[in-house]
Order: sequence, then structure tokens, then C-alpha cells
Amino acid sequence: MNNEKYISIGIPFYNAEKYLEDAICSILAQTHNYWELILIDDGSTDGSLEIAREFEKKDSRIRVISDGLNKKLPYRLNQIIDESQHGYIARMDADDLISSTRIETQFNYLYKNPTIDLVSTGILSLKNDLTLVGYRCTSSQKIITKADAIVGTTGIIHASIIAKKSWFNRNRYNENNSLAEDYELWLNAFLKNDLKVGFIEEPLYYYREEQNITIEKLLKAYNTQVNIIKSVSSKDISFFDRVKYLTKIKSKKLIVRALFLTNLDDFLYKRRVQVQSLDVFEPMLIREITLINSEKGK
Repeated sequence: MNNEKYISIGIPFYNAEKYLEDAICSILAQTHNYWELILIDDGSTDGSLEIAREFEKKDSRIRVISDGLNKKLPYRLNQIIDESQHGYIARMDADDLISSTRIETQFNYLYKNPTIDLVSTGILSLKNDLTLVGYRCTSSQKIITKADAIVGTTGIIHASIIAKKSWFNRNRYNENNSLAEDYELWLNAFLKNDLKVGFIEEPLYYYREEQNITIEKLLKAYNTQVNIIKSVSSKDISFFDRVKYLTKIKSKKLIVRALFLTNLDDFLYKRRVQVQSLDVFEPMLIREITLINSEKGK
């Protein structure tokens, strides 16, 4: 097999002992077998590191890195870029699952579209117990505008991406931004005319989103977004556009506060996904969970 077909998959984890085994097994179930898996511990205090090391013992493609420190996600994402040995890098979070065809499908997309640097996929939104909640995707015909990049509506689902390592080397994560690191990454890349992204509508990523939305996280993310927009050069954003975008974010913060105050915050979760025709995806999800469970028994 040509080394060009190999992919580096990176999973940073912190206290993920409830879900890490599932995440790793979903990689072991991949139809594309030419990969390395980099598991980076971010100072876990539970049994996550022990779980990771058990898998490392069983499969030579798996490598565990741990320095005992808690340096947060952006630092670990840059570390994955530096540690990766292959020309493509796949993202994944430690509490999620992926379709058995995810790596093969995204790799083939990038291989057939050499002018594209990264590709995002649709997702299935799940509760923690893997109950299917909804489906979310971005149209394959999506064209990202400057407004999308600034307001944060690029449609790129961060955890689902596979990108060329060369792109990541040109576009590093800001290690001081621990909640909106993906937003800043897309914005800076766009402003450099370096955001050549493709979209696969098929849900290849299975995202545990339950309890992920809190008012603290949302407001911190919005405040970080405000600071980033304020820091962008006037050559890239005019004064009037800057005021327009900041006003839009201020309105979002007011809406979020109102929804949480009136116990309607569940609306924020439901509006992110489509709930129609979930019967189409249910058999697919069951099949994938069966494949993952079969890997546990090996």
C-alpha cells in the first residue's frame, strides 16, 4: 500500500473513561485500515489513560502520548499535527463515534479533489446512551462567504473533518482560545484565502451532544468571538461591517440568556438538527453500533 493512502487520526481525551473505548472501537471497525491512531491524554484523573494503553498494547497502529498535564484542547490539537506521520489528519472527539466508512469516504473525496484541503461531513446527533436525536449537515454546494466566516456560519463541523497535514501546518490553532478554536481557525484561514473546504452530506460522524450546550459555554464562546472580530484588521472588515457583526452576536447573547432564564434552552439543542425521516438513519446507526460492539469482543 502506498504511504499516500495512510491517515493519522487524532483523539485528545480528558476524563473520558465512559466513552473512550467506543470511540477507539469505531476506528478499529473502519473499512480503510491504513491509519495510525494518536491518543493524547490531557491530564486525565480517571481511568482513561489505562484504557488507551490497553488498546496500544493490542494494536501497533495505536500510539498513546501522556505528559500528565492539562493543557487544554487547542494545545493538544496542535500536538496531534506535530506528532502525525502521514499526509492527512482526521479529527475525532473522545466521546463520539464514527461510521465504519468515514475514513474511506473522506479520504477518497480528498484524493479525487486535489484542490480541496479539508472535508467536513454530516452528523447524527445522539444522546449519551446513543439514542438518535437528529441529523445535521451542510449542503455539498455550500460556498463560504466572508460573512459566514466572521459570524461563524461556515457549516464546517470541526470534529468531523479530515484535512491535509500541509494545510494544518499553515493554519495552526490558537492555544489561548480554548472554546472557539475552530471558529478562529476557519476565520483566519478564510482571510488568508486558504479555506478550500468540501462538504459530504452523508452522516459519517456520530456526535454525543447531550448536555453539551450550557449558558456558560455559549456566552464564553460568543465573548471570544467578539474579541476575535475586534482584533481583525480594518483591511479585512470595514467599520460598518464590524459594528453589524458585533450587534448580531450581542443579539444572540440576549436570546440565549432569555431561553435559559425561561427554561427553554432545549430549543437551542433541537434547532441544530433535523428530526424528519430519522427512520432512514436508525437502521444505519444500529448496524454501526453492532460493528463497534463486535470490536470490543476481540
